[in-house]
Amino acid sequence: MYDIVIVGSGPAGSTLARLIGDKYKVLLIDKRDLENENPKNLTTKCCGGLLAPDAQEMVAKLGLGIPKDILVDPQLFAVRTIDLPNKIERLYQRFYFNMDRDKFDRWLVSILPTGVDKKFNTFFKNFAEIPGGYEIRYIFNGQEISAKTRVIIGADGALSKIRKSITKDTPEKYIAIQEWFESADYIPHFTAIFDEEISDFYSWIIPKENYLLLGSALRPRESTWKKYDMLKTKLRQLGFNFDTKIKTEGAYIYRPKKVSQLHVGRDGIALVGEAAGAISPSSAEGISYALKSSLYLAQSLEEGIDGFLDRYKQKVKDIKLNLLIKNLKSPAMYNPFLRQLAMKSGLRSIKQ
Repeated sequence: MYDIVIVGSGPAGSTLARLIGDKYKVLLIDKRDLENENPKNLTTKCCGGLLAPDAQEMVAKLGLGIPKDILVDPQLFAVRTIDLPNKIERLYQRFYFNMDRDKFDRWLVSILPTGVDKKFNTFFKNFAEIPGGYEIRYIFNGQEISAKTRVIIGADGALSKIRKSITKDTPEKYIAIQEWFESADYIPHFTAIFDEEISDFYSWIIPKENYLLLGSALRPRESTWKKYDMLKTKLRQLGFNFDTKIKTEGAYIYRPKKVSQLHVGRDGIALVGEAAGAISPSSAEGISYALKSSLYLAQSLEEGIDGFLDRYKQKVKDIKLNLLIKNLKSPAMYNPFLRQLAMKSGLRSIKQ
């Protein structure tokens, strides 16, 4: 019997496994093949691969340093903000690590304690409560396998199966569409695009080596692809080139509009990262929250499993406060009139 089964090996799940793997008997499950250099399962995370300042701080707090082979050119020190309907642009100073997201996740897996039992290329199916814990079922190498555990941790992101099993209250869902294009253009910044005709959230452009990533957070089933194509048309008029597409990625993302949508678990089931609803409602940045929530949960488990969830609930209060503040600040970005006033003022922008 395992002490803890963690479903999902992104930054939240792998960090938690690293922090508790020497104390507890841990099983880590992920649908991706994160150990083989030539994986059979080519599933990758739909992510821009930018490590924002808050995430950089958490990496430092965890005593880690990013290996240089994870980083990609160019490193980014500014955000170009484009307000399409108001036809305003500004450049703001902001520091990002530009990285290969797949390599980042693989690196976090590579530094796990040897005692952690890893099952990759594995699909979590369901679980049932049993005396003393839970029995989980997963598909590995085409076979259904069961395992017993005292605790289950959902680190399985938006649309988390674990979360769905314990609460019906979920944050608003968006679908992130991101396409990769070959590009010879030199773009030394991250670009954030606002246009309510396309989305009430935002879109982005990220340079990465010889590629340009165009993404948008869109409401599902509301002419999603039509609006994404409209975005490309509008950006082409500004001189962007999207002629040579390499691949298309997509994923659901949460956007918590209420503090109550941060749900950390019940009984012997806990949630971390985006599965808990811990993701920025203003930028959809999630790595910092993934690292912070997994650290808090690991700290809550230091005294043992009994009472760990109550301790975890206390620790995440500062995440709740952070989400509240982000939501209070959001109108300055997402209300067209307020955004126009802020950008026209030029406050805190880089003068060119």
